[in-house]
Amino acid sequence: MASDGALDDAAILRASGENPELFAVLYDRYAEQLFQYAQRRLGPDAAQDVVAETFLAAFRHRARYDSGRPLARPWLFGILIKEIARHRRKERAYLKAVASAPREVVDGPAERVVDEVVAWASRAGVAAALLALSARERELLLLIAWSELSYEEAAEVLGLPIGTVRSRLSRARQKVRRQLAEGTGTNVRNER
Repeated sequence: MASDGALDDAAILRASGENPELFAVLYDRYAEQLFQYAQRRLGPDAAQDVVAETFLAAFRHRARYDSGRPLARPWLFGILIKEIARHRRKERAYLKAVASAPREVVDGPAERVVDEVVAWASRAGVAAALLALSARERELLLLIAWSELSYEEAAEVLGLPIGTVRSRLSRARQKVRRQLAEGTGTNVRNER
């Protein structure tokens, strides 16, 4: 039981063996977080499918869940990561398209034009910087940046020691800063 009287995730997964409808509670708790992450990784078209595949896989394998872990969030993100890996080619194509999309300037007030150009340049630069990372670095950086997983949760999702998470994340951030600095012609300071 959670401190608020609600069943914790492990209890829900155990009880869903006899009462499968209870599994919907996990969907209600985590689907939006998983969707937001998947949408950012794969674009809006594939996100719903990947999240659905994630919950389907989780439901099928719920009996294997380690009930010593009260929160299923890292477990679900781990499944999501595997589903995203299946869609990695789509992800790379999406990031390449964003990075190389033609710049369109829309007629309208000067502020709107400037805002759109700046937003496009920023988005393209970030997409190019993400493409410069290895798949493992990109996965870790995006889990922490977009889904706000803690280092401990990211370590659990990726099956890595916490020290590896910290060092890999540091390298990924440095690479992104360097890539963004090269793309804009400015110097980016290292932040701690």
